Amino acid sequence: MLVRDLLHLASSRLERAGVEGADTDAWMLLGHCLGKSRAALYLVADEEVEKENEDRFFALLARRELREPLAYIVGEQEFWSLDFVVSPDVLIPRPETELLLEKGLSFYKKKKDTKGILLDLCCGSGVIAVVLARELGRPVIAVDLSCEALRLAQENAIRHDVAHLISFIRADLFSAVLPRPVFSLVLSNPPYISEEALEQGLQPEVDWYEPRLALDGGKKGLDIIRIIRRELPSRLLPGAEFFMEIGADQGNEVLSLFGSGEEQENPFSFQEIIKDYAGHDRILHAQMGNQSVKRPPH
Repeated sequence: MLVRDLLHLASSRLERAGVEGADTDAWMLLGHCLGKSRAALYLVADEEVEKENEDRFFALLARRELREPLAYIVGEQEFWSLDFVVSPDVLIPRPETELLLEKGLSFYKKKKDTKGILLDLCCGSGVIAVVLARELGRPVIAVDLSCEALRLAQENAIRHDVAHLISFIRADLFSAVLPRPVFSLVLSNPPYISEEALEQGLQPEVDWYEPRLALDGGKKGLDIIRIIRRELPSRLLPGAEFFMEIGADQGNEVLSLFGSGEEQENPFSFQEIIKDYAGHDRILHAQMGNQSVKRPPH
């Protein structure tokens, strides 16, 4: 079949399967099989595709019809204009997390005193840690509970030449980090989907394929966030910045949570909810006060 005929057929099949952006996915799948960009495919639209590549394309197309995410099929996802290796062991990086990084980097670069360690908490594929290391040239600690995620994050660090700057730790949140003030910037994209949302079902690409460990935030989606709130202050240097991705309906509760705590005084001097480009609550930004705090009792 000709390139243009394959694209037309694939687009129609994906549209019938309910895939959003069917045309784009068809182009990307064929481009992946032929090793060509979209622009290059235009130039060969009237050329015939070899049988081997055609068979490979139809095999990948069948997987996408079953709503397997495109990123898992091709094994990569673009993030921060870089290509990252992904697999079903990690969440697929999303534009919301780029916003998290943008805000974190913007505030951090304005600070005169940049002592302290950088932390990517719940690092997944390592996109946050890698970008922090590339943009700031500073050592970063990346923490995740999943061995498979850490293996992939290490692969991405090597791919982007920052493996020497990133230390990967397998741990349940702060369990491997002593309660001492050492961090000046912490970014986190923790599990924050509620049990109710998971039970009702998410988009098939997410519900059927992405790792539940990285999605499930407990009854109201706040279980992991509550632990972070309890354990975080004792690890932050005075004036440290914290940025965390949250659900679109969690802004008020998260802001209230970080405005209170077990301490006699709120350790954070500033808290705000930053909205995404669609106008939804998306990021908590909190700044540590001028005094370090001791770890609260359990």
